[in-house]
Amino acid sequence: MRALILVGGFGTRLRPLTLSRPKPLVEFCNKAVLLHQLEALAAAGVSHVVLAVSYMSEALGAAMREQEQRLGIRISLSHEKEPLGTAGPLALARDLLAEGGEPFFVLNSDVICEFPFAALAHFHRQHGGEGSLVVTRVEEPAKYGVVVSEADTGRICRFVEKPRVFVSNKINAGLYIFSPGILQRIQLRPTSIEKEIFPAMAQEGQLYAMELQGFWMDIGQPKDFLTGMCMYLQALRAQHPEKLHSGPGVVGNVLVDPSAKIGANCVIGPNVTIGAGVVVEDGVRIKRCTVLKGARIRSHSWLESCIVGWSCSVGQWVRMENVTVLGEDVIVNDELYLNGANVLPHKSIAESVPEPRIIM
Repeated sequence: MRALILVGGFGTRLRPLTLSRPKPLVEFCNKAVLLHQLEALAAAGVSHVVLAVSYMSEALGAAMREQEQRLGIRISLSHEKEPLGTAGPLALARDLLAEGGEPFFVLNSDVICEFPFAALAHFHRQHGGEGSLVVTRVEEPAKYGVVVSEADTGRICRFVEKPRVFVSNKINAGLYIFSPGILQRIQLRPTSIEKEIFPAMAQEGQLYAMELQGFWMDIGQPKDFLTGMCMYLQALRAQHPEKLHSGPGVVGNVLVDPSAKIGANCVIGPNVTIGAGVVVEDGVRIKRCTVLKGARIRSHSWLESCIVGWSCSVGQWVRMENVTVLGEDVIVNDELYLNGANVLPHKSIAESVPEPRIIM
């Protein structure tokens, strides 16, 4: 089987992290976002993955050559000269996707969940329609476009954008499987699959919805990245508790790379991910944070709801909170307070940031 992953965007919502590397290569719970998806596709029997790329494609290409050998799958890059939306990339990769005449998966690169690819393929074969999409339930459907489908068959009747009255609490989860026939519907131009292709398919009775079990998050922006991390760690606790860190000062779900060093009298957790080569000095308190590869947190600092970028240095007695995000190689001097700061790469911070803002 084949799959297409839509990785073409500039990753603007996840800046400043995406100023240093393409969003699919940012580590989510100590593994590049894209690797979570590639491993799940390979496990479901996918032999060829096409990445629809535009931004920083050289970095992606180099990283993918390594993964091809590790996972034993073929990975091709399909280059967009101009942004083609969410359907245009299917037309661009038409020849690769149609090869063999089998159904193929399509997914958004920002989605994290338990990726039910085998179940989705089985569901698609059973109903025999042209397309299947995964839906997930949300608590506030009025914020989203919702999917209205038949309860027994899953056949999609219509889509309703931000409904004022309750019609459904299921939204498109950004994971699809299509029969090659869909490629006849899509022209090589910027096209939205959600707004232009899906409504027509639903009208013809060719689109079905399968409900996702377990957690789901679009991790395309820092606030949601941290929420998704909490959900992922909780799922890890349920399925692979041995992968989580335990020991003195560890509270709740904490994931620590074996090469990281944690000092004495620290309290780490709940919901913390610590990457490779990270050094946490003595007496540090970290909760609900991701600390990326090579960063150093100096003694007696206090961090909550932060993303600390690669190779950053956070000084002694620093307090950071409220979705503060440090880009790559940022230095925060001792005894400062950062509240919702968004700091671009290679900056040195010498004074406190009491109100949320971008530091350029």
